[in-house]
Amino acid sequence: MSETERTKILLVEDDIPLANAVRISLVARKYDVQVATTATAATQLASKWQPDAVLLDLGLPDMSGLEVLRSLRSWSSIPVIVVSARHDQPGKINALDEGADDYVTKPFAVGELLARLRAALRRVPDSTQQEQPVVTTSDGRLEVDLALSQARVDGQPVHLTPREWGIVEYLVRRKGQLVPKADLLQTVWGPNYSRETNYLRVFISQVRQKLERDPAAPQHFLTELGVGYRFMP
Repeated sequence: MSETERTKILLVEDDIPLANAVRISLVARKYDVQVATTATAATQLASKWQPDAVLLDLGLPDMSGLEVLRSLRSWSSIPVIVVSARHDQPGKINALDEGADDYVTKPFAVGELLARLRAALRRVPDSTQQEQPVVTTSDGRLEVDLALSQARVDGQPVHLTPREWGIVEYLVRRKGQLVPKADLLQTVWGPNYSRETNYLRVFISQVRQKLERDPAAPQHFLTELGVGYRFMP
């Protein structure tokens, strides 16, 4: 396997000796590793470098590692394994509810961490192809930048309201999948919404007006009559 084909692991850890020990173990097993010691550096590296998996400490100096997790989950479903000294059950549940794939408590055996990493990577074998922060339609006209929360038509940013962006982001992150109306309503408007399908009709129409070449004959934001919506790039 060439250097460019190595699986990329982002290690987010502010304990330098521990980070070095884990990095050495990963490199010895032919992983390509980058280390971030702050949440800010982690989010920047994740967007630019696009790792295949993240090992994430929660106790970072500038902000909680949960903020990194939320940022990642706004555009990506790459595996995230939380590695933390917090042993309390509510903390573990919270991290998993926020989108972590697994949780390892410190101190840990490196062998166990590597096994959990391999298992997480096996569950998403196509993650390097699926989880690009910028999704571009087949004609190249529309770009949806999930990392920057921005849509561009012919290279120019398009202003979307928060709810319009919420619809676009949710559908694009599930490109090709049928999204039920209730799921979209509850995600964008809140858990108490499930029947207000008229909201969706209005906002989907607005999204098409802004992003489709021909809003009357949409190619990307499609309606599945009586069921929901689908984004097709």
